[in-house]
Amino acid sequence: MSATLFSLTFAVAAPFWALMILLPNWTVTHRIIRSPLIVAPVVAIYAILVVPAFAEVLPAVTDPTLDGVRELLGTADGAAAAWAHMIAFDLFVGRWAWLDSRERAVPPLVMAPVLLLTILLGPIGLAAYLVVRTRWADPTAASGPDEHRLG
Repeated sequence: MSATLFSLTFAVAAPFWALMILLPNWTVTHRIIRSPLIVAPVVAIYAILVVPAFAEVLPAVTDPTLDGVRELLGTADGAAAAWAHMIAFDLFVGRWAWLDSRERAVPPLVMAPVLLLTILLGPIGLAAYLVVRTRWADPTAASGPDEHRLG
């Protein structure tokens, strides 16, 4: 079952990435990506993998050691769960960056490589976007910090 869930993880996330990268100006893209629930299918896969192994996972994450994490991730279920964890967070970060870039009017051709970096190397993609976003003014800055939301 781990192999199937591992394969399914990116398959359920890929359409959202495709919309953000290939069809960024389509009104349907904005309607879909606006919802934080786009990560729900990947989160469900993660839960399917983690909940049955909760007794093994909890100690590894509450008092982590290199050996403990290596042991947990060294199984098919552990690797598949870690993959789902990464895909869920990468998609959520990519979603945030895409929405923020739309508010700042960052050109889609600038965002495409940033989103690809986020898919492939999550934290580096996030870092790239944090650099990119400094080049475009925040249109909500004049409204005050309480009106700017992550959601």
